[in-house]
Amino acid sequence: MPRVPLLAVALAAACVAPVAPALADDDTVAPNPHLQVSGVPAIPASLMRALAPYTEFRPRAVASWHPVRREIVVATRAGNTVQLHAVDAPLAPLRQLTDYAEPVRRGQFWPRKPDTLVFTRDTGGNEQTRLFRLDPGAREAVALTDASVRSAPGALDHARRRVLVASVPLDKTGRHEAPQETLTLLDPLQPQRARTLATLSGTGWGDFSFSFDDRKIALVEFKSVEDSRVHVMDVETGKLTQVLPKPGSGTRVTSDNLAFAADGRHVFLATDAGGEFRRAALLSLRDGKLRFFGPEGADVEELTLSPDGHTVALVVNRNGVGELAVYDASTLRLRPTPALPPGTVSGAIWHENSRDIAFNLNSARSPGDVWSIEVPTGELTRWTETRVEGLDASTFVTPAPIAWQTFDGRVIHGFITRPPARHAGKRPVLIAIHGGPEAQARPSFLGRSNYLVNELGIAVIEPNVRGSTGYGRTFVSLDNGAKREDSVRDIGSLLDWIAAQPDLDASRVAVYGGSYGGYMSLAVATHYSDRIAGSVDVVGIANFVSFLEHTESYRRDLRRVEYGDERDAAMREILTRISPVTNAGSIRKPLLVAQGRNDPRVPYTESEQIVTTVRRNDVPVWYILADNEGHGFARKDNADYFFAAMTLFLKQVLAV
Repeated sequence: MPRVPLLAVALAAACVAPVAPALADDDTVAPNPHLQVSGVPAIPASLMRALAPYTEFRPRAVASWHPVRREIVVATRAGNTVQLHAVDAPLAPLRQLTDYAEPVRRGQFWPRKPDTLVFTRDTGGNEQTRLFRLDPGAREAVALTDASVRSAPGALDHARRRVLVASVPLDKTGRHEAPQETLTLLDPLQPQRARTLATLSGTGWGDFSFSFDDRKIALVEFKSVEDSRVHVMDVETGKLTQVLPKPGSGTRVTSDNLAFAADGRHVFLATDAGGEFRRAALLSLRDGKLRFFGPEGADVEELTLSPDGHTVALVVNRNGVGELAVYDASTLRLRPTPALPPGTVSGAIWHENSRDIAFNLNSARSPGDVWSIEVPTGELTRWTETRVEGLDASTFVTPAPIAWQTFDGRVIHGFITRPPARHAGKRPVLIAIHGGPEAQARPSFLGRSNYLVNELGIAVIEPNVRGSTGYGRTFVSLDNGAKREDSVRDIGSLLDWIAAQPDLDASRVAVYGGSYGGYMSLAVATHYSDRIAGSVDVVGIANFVSFLEHTESYRRDLRRVEYGDERDAAMREILTRISPVTNAGSIRKPLLVAQGRNDPRVPYTESEQIVTTVRRNDVPVWYILADNEGHGFARKDNADYFFAAMTLFLKQVLAV
């Protein structure tokens, strides 16, 4: 599951180039026409100007290598949204490849026609992604997949002729109680010759990997964060064979990051079989035995095999920091790599030459840049360098790890970013709870929130409550079903910890959360309203029953495993009882809500419910609804307005 950094859900546009806000005659910021705003006071233009430098960070993320040349495609902002750019040489100027009103984050040049770009895009944040082909010199892209389904590229075959495309139907109505996923072999140069490979029950299929002879595909059937099955499919017949865990064994394991070994008889993967953490392993398809390698006591987040099958690269989550390690695929021995600058590695991608591996490097003092290592020589190369005029990111405060004991004696971990020493006295606190819940707060770049720390002197705490990843398979399951509110109690214990800190002001605490973190923010507001000053809910769950009934069908069964099945009468009663909208009468402190109208995950009606219910109790509610957004704000003008409103909100409720 994805790891979500602080405010990433709400502020996904943190890397877009500036878009000037509209200024009214009275020198206030007017929301753009796509924002429906109610209860939000006029935002002074002076505040927007003060925030402006902190909105100009444009992190770069590697999307792919050029299939022939030693060049990289990166995703970063252009105009109002993220677009694809080519970097023709290390630290060369970015050359823009796509230019759309909608974000484009994934794409690559097609190996059989190396200057043709294949990419994915949705509309208005609806996640109804389609594949497109952009030919050299063409003004318009050619649609390769149907608009009526959600399609995503899975893996390239080794002949570099076809891409495996996984497609699922979209339906918020709840009529599709048994959704299916269709796998198609697609040649982007001849889309009319696409061949349906198989239609599979459920929608949790992924981590596809072709065998080197392209006759088989390894794939994962994801049931839950604790239960995923590894299969091998025959490309000719579509027949599936489960290989891990052994069918009928009754064993539940989590496995991902599949890569067929060059011999065709083994599959590389990360799995927690026999342990708490996902380790790198080589699975024998003959007898099902696992040969483990690499570090223990930490999750392997990424495993990628070089195109020639000789080298395996791992990204290992060590105390929240992603570390890169490279192994010989035959001996499984560690190979030397150069020391990297401080930061977290992610997104490792091999070049077709099997020598160069590119990756993202993010830290509290760097918004994110692309680097590469030439493995045989150990040469480290920086490809991009992100800077913001007027701000020196090297001075930003680095998050420090913290831990506290919660109600049942368990130890909960997190990170705190304390303000610079020039902010005297006890400091107010913003508790920022990640989404997921199968995700983890990491010591990464805070983006816009650096303004809160540096300029307002707010301490930011990012907790990893029970249910978070990175602490083992037992910990990640402690919040499932009827145990949901135990994670809320972890925040209650955090409030006790804050009260015991001599530099923090327990009377000035606000809570923020996006997606599942939005639910957590609302739940904290219902349980601990007397201990917080206000809460911010971004695309959060307000009513578990209506959420499960109306989230997109391809997600519904997967979410039922985590939250509980609303069709069961006893579980429905529990979900209704713990839903924030049921307990909204206990919310007595101001509330800020932000939502995308096109959100397929948490429908906008969740926010409408909580806003309407809390307002009935005469509690101040600020509400921002964007009609061109989905699960978070991906456009810079929308994200800028929201952050200005959030800053004004925090200034008021925290008295800063």
